[in-house]
Amino acid sequence: MRKTGFTTTIPLEIVLAAGRIPVDLNNVFITGGRSMELIETAEAEGFPRNVCSWIKGIYAAALENDIHEIIAVTEGDCSNTRALMEVLSLHGVATVPFAYPHDRSPDALRAEIEGMMARFEVGWDAVQRVGERLEGIRRKIGEIDRLTWEDNLVSGEENHLFQVSSSDMNGDPDAFEAGLDLFLQDVRHRAPFRNSVRLAYIGVPPIIDGLYPFIESHGARVVFNETQRQFSMPYGISDMVERYRAYTYPYDIFFRLQDIQRELERRKVDGVIHYVQSFCFRQIEDMIVRKTLTLPILTLEGDKPGPLDARSRIRIESFLEMLGGRA
Repeated sequence: MRKTGFTTTIPLEIVLAAGRIPVDLNNVFITGGRSMELIETAEAEGFPRNVCSWIKGIYAAALENDIHEIIAVTEGDCSNTRALMEVLSLHGVATVPFAYPHDRSPDALRAEIEGMMARFEVGWDAVQRVGERLEGIRRKIGEIDRLTWEDNLVSGEENHLFQVSSSDMNGDPDAFEAGLDLFLQDVRHRAPFRNSVRLAYIGVPPIIDGLYPFIESHGARVVFNETQRQFSMPYGISDMVERYRAYTYPYDIFFRLQDIQRELERRKVDGVIHYVQSFCFRQIEDMIVRKTLTLPILTLEGDKPGPLDARSRIRIESFLEMLGGRA
């Protein structure tokens, strides 16, 4: 089967209905064990140092993994994606643009979805059948999320990994579901976590390693991974257009904040870690996050892959100490 890469979450149903193997290039880049080498490769070929490391990693990961076709989200994600498409085309990679309409227009989104369906030569019936199949898998991811915040049986990192992997289901929905089933079977026999401080992690998934274990080693736990949860399409919406209108990440920060505020209250969160990526336009949104949310917020910035740095460790320790005192 042919691989189809993509730059961020797209209507997975279409790729699977077309008989392709979906590959979220973010996940390949960060989990392959050579993420810094990939960035260095991109920079050696001319990518500026002051460009987001995710873009450089996606570029090198696509070429290294023999990806010949990429769906590039040109609206609703990284502002550098257009240039990434152009550079990849020099290497013979076919690029398929996909744009989430900023105003969440159902007509505009339907046109984008149907344009992608035409590109992959699939119809609504096939796409709907795949959607029904994926919905069962997504419900199981939702159960892992519930076991995280309600039953306190799942770590923040486990929650992160299962949800972030739902963007492409590791290229094989059947095998991915089997892994979910095993985890759900085993996790119910655990003793609950007794962490006193409950955290939310909002923003793009972290490029740095060791964040979640470090937090848990200091008596806290992440019970809400905002963007990762969105990748899992946790809405139970059967209509595909409405499903991807409910997906908050590609739309404006105010729409995202509605979801964030609901979940902070529901999960009884004590404090928020807002992760921002160096050289990303979303850093600016931190001002809006801070003016809107009433909980204490720690903003962490990451640049390149690697272990959690000493400065960030100190800041997290101070933040958790403050939250512990408030509790």
